[in-house]
Amino acid sequence: MKLGVNVDHVATLRQQRQTRYPDPVVCSLLAEYAGCDSIVMHLREDRRHIQERDLRLVKKAIPIPLNLEMSVAKEIVEFALRLKPYQATLVPEKRKELTTEGGLDLVKNYNKVKKVVERLQSKGIRASLFIDPRIRQIKYAKKIGASNIEIHTGKFCDAKTVISKKNELTKIKEAANFAKKIGFFVAAGHGIDYENVKPIAKIKAIEELNIGHSIICRSVAVGIVPAVEEMVGLLGKKR
Repeated sequence: MKLGVNVDHVATLRQQRQTRYPDPVVCSLLAEYAGCDSIVMHLREDRRHIQERDLRLVKKAIPIPLNLEMSVAKEIVEFALRLKPYQATLVPEKRKELTTEGGLDLVKNYNKVKKVVERLQSKGIRASLFIDPRIRQIKYAKKIGASNIEIHTGKFCDAKTVISKKNELTKIKEAANFAKKIGFFVAAGHGIDYENVKPIAKIKAIEELNIGHSIICRSVAVGIVPAVEEMVGLLGKKR
């Protein structure tokens, strides 16, 4: 299983004081050294953390793929087409949310998402869709023509009881197995940490986990290299 490390909150800390540090580029290089497989960065419309300059510098600096999380807003799409990251993951975005609250509704936003996916792919950018673990959404992702899907794991991670956790895990398993069966590269993410990662990591149909907040939080205490190495170990990867 591959590990993508989201470095957004390195930039969050920097933007709090409008300083030049900590630098997402340095963090990305250290995460790659520690054994991750890709770097994930979300360019939000309000620029609350990652800036365009961060993405340009990280793309030049890292020897591993850059996964740009983004909305379908015209300005963001135009930037992505110029940047040409290895992959772009389309996510829903609300200005006042603390973090992404759920997956894209591909039924409701089919035409808009399809147009953006086609534009990204015309530039050789792999297009991924961040969706809830629902079979109908996966079918629409296939109709749209995306390369990958990323399953939203937030409800599993936030579940408070054993039964609700088990139910949400079952939904993720069924969605991942179905997506894999119809030809998708399947990733998953949102809310995953050092305590809840193992049940997700055991789902064979999932080929990649994208994790940010918990790793960056752990790095405050132990450093980014040990924090990433610990997560790499939990995924059963060899550095």
